[in-house]
Amino acid sequence: MSEAPAAVAPATPEPFDYATAFSRTIGWITRAEQAKLRSKRVAIAGLGGVGGSHLLTLTRLGIQSFNLADLDRFGVENFNRQAGAFQSTVGQPKVDVVSRMARDIDPDLDINKFPGGVTFDNMEQFLSGVDLYVDGLDFFVLDIRAKLFALCAERGIPAITAAPLGMGAAVLAFLPGHMTFEEYFRLEGRPTNEQLLRFMVGLAPAVLHQPYLVDPSAVDLAHHRGPSTPMACEICAGIAGVQALKILLGRGKVLAAPHGLHFDAYRNKLVHTWRPGGNDNPLQRLILSMARRRFMRK
Repeated sequence: MSEAPAAVAPATPEPFDYATAFSRTIGWITRAEQAKLRSKRVAIAGLGGVGGSHLLTLTRLGIQSFNLADLDRFGVENFNRQAGAFQSTVGQPKVDVVSRMARDIDPDLDINKFPGGVTFDNMEQFLSGVDLYVDGLDFFVLDIRAKLFALCAERGIPAITAAPLGMGAAVLAFLPGHMTFEEYFRLEGRPTNEQLLRFMVGLAPAVLHQPYLVDPSAVDLAHHRGPSTPMACEICAGIAGVQALKILLGRGKVLAAPHGLHFDAYRNKLVHTWRPGGNDNPLQRLILSMARRRFMRK
């Protein structure tokens, strides 16, 4: 008769040591720069598609203070792309799940949670003491997004948005003293569907992802639906993480809007975009006209 296998005692976690945990980053940054990152506070609104990946990336970079906002809960429909979406987290608040995941990396994180999401009433509190805002809001949330970026500009807070598009990412940085979000996208006073179209086209003037969109009907602006991939979300987090590092350390060139970057892994292309005047640029107006015919026929 065979003996039952001996029970294995659960591993006892070692005391957390910041210097050891993030020591492998040293070389690409100095110890003094690591200490600087440790002292910064980053705000992330939206913790689903890209926001959860942003948080984990920036936590692994050694940033220790965050303001996090999301009012949603994880569902099965999130499994294809969201960092916190698992069978075990269905129905749980996204802000709680991803905060738990981040603290499993660094238990010393200082996190201010906004479980009701960002609202017009709590926006100032959400940006309080913040060194950088990273946009993770759902694509279709434009009113809060526009106001957040406007408040960042008013307060001199750098703000970045990284859009997961196809199998790549388009990144824009709105920096103090440069073109603002509204000056670039020109959304104010326009109908909702036109705002969504302008946001979509403005994010990615190079339109690298469009040639392999095999089913255009999946893009439904009227019903707030669009296709997504996990690769795009992870690429977003990587590129945005680099932009965050450069902004917070003041090292390396950051392209401010109307400049942008669009990398598409499927097409093996990286494009530096430049649209003086943003969506009011003549070339941009032409692209908008073509997009209206393609996506706003109904």
